[in-house]
Amino acid sequence: MKIDLLLGVHAHQPVGNFESVMVEAHERCYKPFIETLYRFPPFRFSAHFSGWLLSWLMERFPRDMALLREMVARGQVEMFGSGDCEPVLAAIATRDRITQIEVLSKKLQAHFVRPPTGAWLTERVWESTVVASLADTGIRYVAVDDYHFLCTGLPSDALDGHYTTEEDGRRLDLFPISEALRYRVPFAPAHEVVAHLESLADAGHRGAVYFDDIEKFGIWPETYDWVYIRGWLEQFIEGVLASPKIRTSTYADFHASNATRGIVYLPTTSYIEMNEWTLPAPAAATYSQLLEREKHAGRFEQVKPFTRGGIWRNFLSRYPESNWMHKRVQSASERLSRVPAAPADLTELLHRAQANDAYWHGLFGGLYLPHLRRAIWNNLLRLEAELDRLAPRPGLLRADVDLDGVDELLLNSGSLQAAMRLDGNAALHELSFYPLRQNFGDTLRRRREHYHQRIEQNEQTAHDGEGIRSAHDRVDFKHPISESDLETDRRPRASFLDAWQASGTAEPRPLDTYALLGADGTLREATLRCTAGELVCDKSIGVSDNTLTVRYACGGSVGTMQTALNIAMPSCDGYSGRYVLEDGSVPGGFGQLLVLDDARGLTLDDRWMGGSIRITASRPVEIEAAPFHTVSLSEAGFEKIMQGVALYLRWAVDKPGNRTEIRLSFHADS
Repeated sequence: MKIDLLLGVHAHQPVGNFESVMVEAHERCYKPFIETLYRFPPFRFSAHFSGWLLSWLMERFPRDMALLREMVARGQVEMFGSGDCEPVLAAIATRDRITQIEVLSKKLQAHFVRPPTGAWLTERVWESTVVASLADTGIRYVAVDDYHFLCTGLPSDALDGHYTTEEDGRRLDLFPISEALRYRVPFAPAHEVVAHLESLADAGHRGAVYFDDIEKFGIWPETYDWVYIRGWLEQFIEGVLASPKIRTSTYADFHASNATRGIVYLPTTSYIEMNEWTLPAPAAATYSQLLEREKHAGRFEQVKPFTRGGIWRNFLSRYPESNWMHKRVQSASERLSRVPAAPADLTELLHRAQANDAYWHGLFGGLYLPHLRRAIWNNLLRLEAELDRLAPRPGLLRADVDLDGVDELLLNSGSLQAAMRLDGNAALHELSFYPLRQNFGDTLRRRREHYHQRIEQNEQTAHDGEGIRSAHDRVDFKHPISESDLETDRRPRASFLDAWQASGTAEPRPLDTYALLGADGTLREATLRCTAGELVCDKSIGVSDNTLTVRYACGGSVGTMQTALNIAMPSCDGYSGRYVLEDGSVPGGFGQLLVLDDARGLTLDDRWMGGSIRITASRPVEIEAAPFHTVSLSEAGFEKIMQGVALYLRWAVDKPGNRTEIRLSFHADS
C-alpha cells in the first residue's frame, strides 16, 4: 500500500517589509524552490502565497511566476487561498474575513485559471467562528496542526486523512499537519525523511500531511546551503519519486478520492509553540517548566494534548500597543462598512492594516519590529484620512476604545490626532500626523519576555549529528546584550509623561494622578490637574492643524518639572534621521546622545519619512535625548532594536508663591 505525501508550502512576507529583504527571500528561497520543483513534473504539491506577496512577485519576477503558472496548468501544483494580506481570520470581523478571502481567490483565478478550494490558516490559529466565512467563500478544506486533533482525544495513528467539522450549518474539512514531518523537513537528512514516510506506509497510513513555511527552504539560518548547495531538496524529491511506497498528491486530489474520517470539533488553539509564546513571561516560565518535567519523566507525548497554554488572542491582552492597533483598525473597519460602494483601494488599505505580523511576537520579530508596526499605522492612517474626507469625525471623542476599562480622549484637528488614556498620567500614547501617515506615538514598552532567561544564563546551542538545527532549537546572539538592556519600563512609553523633583530630593517622582477638569470639542482641547504634596500642576493639551500644544502652570512648591516624549521616528538609528538645532547645525543622529542647556527648540528631521517635527518651548528648557531599545528574539538570535527617541525636557519651578507657566509645541511638517 502506498502512502500519499501531501506536501504544502506557505510563502509570506509581512506587509511593509523592506524591499531588499523580500528580494533576498526570492533569490534564496522562492526562486530556487520553484526552479527545482519545475524540473520534476511528477512531484505534486500544494502552495500558498499570501496575496500581497503574490502581487509583488508577479510584478517583480514574472518569469518565475510563469513557471509556477505552468506547473499549476500541468496539474503539478494546487494553489491554496486565504486572507489576501495574511490576517488572523479569527481576529477580524466576519465581513472582513469574507472580503480578504474573496480578493485572494479572485487573484488566484485570474493568474492560475481556477479559484482555490483549500485555504491556509494564518499561524494555524483555529476558532470555529471562521468556518462560515471560509465555507461561504468556496473553501472546502484547510490544514491545521495534528496537535489540534490530539487535543480532542484522537490518537495520532488516526490522523492520516481529513476530518469534517461544521458551524452554523456550514461544512469544512480539516487536514492534520504532522508535527513529526514539520520538524524533519527540511532539517533531517533527506534519506531519513524518506525512510520515515516509508515507515508510515508500512504501518498502513493513507496520507502524510505536511504544510509549513517555505522560508524554511532557504531563508532560515543554514538552510540555503543545506537545501540547495548541498542538495537536500533534490535528494528528497528523487528519494520520494524512487520509493515504491510513496506517491505525491495535491490536497485537492486526495480530498476528492478519500472519504472523511468522521466528524470532529477542534478547540480554540494554534501550534504548540505558539501556545507558549502567547503567555505572559511568568506563566510562560511555569508552562515551560511543566513541559520540561514531563519530557524528563517520559510522559510528554501522553500529556501534550492536555497542556495547551494560551491562545493567539492573548497577544492583544499582553501587549497594549498591539491591542490599541487592533481596536483602532476595528473601528476603521466599522466606519468603512458604512460607506456605500466603498472604493476597492480603501478595502485594500484596511486589508493591509489587518496583516498579522505586527500584532504578535514569538520566534520572529513581529511586534518588536518598528517597520512592521509602522506599515499597520501607515495603511490605517491613509484609510482614516479618506474616511474623514467622506464623513469627518468630531474634534473630540471620549470612549474606552481598547476595552481596558479606562477611557481614552481623542483630539483630532483633521491633520493631527492625539490619544490620551485617562489613567492619571495625562500622557499621549498616539500622536498621528495624517499627511505623513505616521504615528509618532508608535513605540513599545520594554517588558520581561520569557526567553530573556536564556540570555541571563548565557545559553548557546551546538548541534551534533546529521542535519541542521531548526530555528526553534537555536540560541544565538546577533548583538552583545548586557544586564541593563533587560531592564523593564516602569511607566508607559508615552509622550508628555510628567515627573516632579522637589528641591532637595534625589530623584523625580511620577506625576500620575492627573484628573480631567474639562474637554472642549470645539477647541479640541482638554484640561487636567495634578496635586502632588504641595505641588499643583494644571496641564492643557490641544490640537490645531499640524500642531499639538501642551501648556503647564505649576506652583506651590520649588523644584524641577520634567516631561518625557517617547517618539517613533522611521529612520531609527539610520543615517536618514538627525537632530537639527535652532542655528541649523546638526549635532548628531537619533541613535546618539544629545544634551542641550537653555534650549528653546529642537527639530527631528527624518528623510526616510519625508518630513520633520519641531519641538519648541516658550521659555528655555534643558533637553536630553537618547535612543531606547528593546531586546527580542528572532530566527537569527537575540537582538537589540531601537524603538524610538526618548526626549526629556526639564525646567525650574522656583517661585512657590506664583505659578510657573510654559508652553510646549509639537509641530509636524511634511
